[in-house]
Amino acid sequence: MPDAPSTTHVRSTRNRLVAVGVAAAAVGAATGGLGIGARELLHRQADHARRLIGKPLGEVAPDADRTWKKSYGDPVQLLLLGDSIAAGLGADRPKETLGGRLAKGLAKATHRSVRLRTGAVVGSESSMLTAQLARLPASYRADVAVIIVGGNDVTHRVPVADSVKHLEEAIALLRERGTAVVVGTCPDLGLLRPVPQPLRALGSRASRQLAAAQMTAAVAAGAHAVSLAHCVGPFFITNPDEMFSLDRFHPSALGYKRTAKAMLPSVLAALGVAEQVPFGHRAPALPPG
Repeated sequence: MPDAPSTTHVRSTRNRLVAVGVAAAAVGAATGGLGIGARELLHRQADHARRLIGKPLGEVAPDADRTWKKSYGDPVQLLLLGDSIAAGLGADRPKETLGGRLAKGLAKATHRSVRLRTGAVVGSESSMLTAQLARLPASYRADVAVIIVGGNDVTHRVPVADSVKHLEEAIALLRERGTAVVVGTCPDLGLLRPVPQPLRALGSRASRQLAAAQMTAAVAAGAHAVSLAHCVGPFFITNPDEMFSLDRFHPSALGYKRTAKAMLPSVLAALGVAEQVPFGHRAPALPPG
């Protein structure tokens, strides 16, 4: 019977698959000046590469939906929407997910319990945000919603204008329900070290373009916005082994801890608990409500 593959071998294999997929997406984003035949060939190769990646961490993040710090009472209703980062994929335990980290930080800062509900779904693009909202009970009203989405839009070459339109629609629906909104903009895909240069730079450019558009659209639509590239990216650059999970694509427990800490000031500001926010955060251009 053959020996089981070592952890090093598994990590190396996953690194190569992630590198191929993101690199192919970057190539797809950079082929505007090529002929139709060349673009179609590269698009087919990108689609093939994404199929190779698979989902080494599975499709289900730890379930963190519960009331955190129940003894505090007077719960804050916290909603998480978006993709695998919002869902917490890569964390080993519920308290290590982005939602769990935010709930604990919010409870500590407000001395209120926090009822967490996660509508985020692994693999989601911005176009799926309204469906996530539609699945919520009709009577549900969150005090604050946190949205992180965009990475899958980049790797699937969704036009920036389309991504932004879907984000604006979700923000509008939430604000109609009286929910304050905080958007974490698209992470910088250039931080994925397994992707070689110059393809890593192309992926970085595409994700930063989307993040900038998300920032502008979010604040114009009445949401708070946090640049994850500016507020969290440096930690992933200096400590990649600790900040990334085994697949080298999603955050680890420490990665989610840093991300939650970076986003918390805007969550508190959205709730009216704090007035000042640090660099990389922007307040909404529209009044609450």
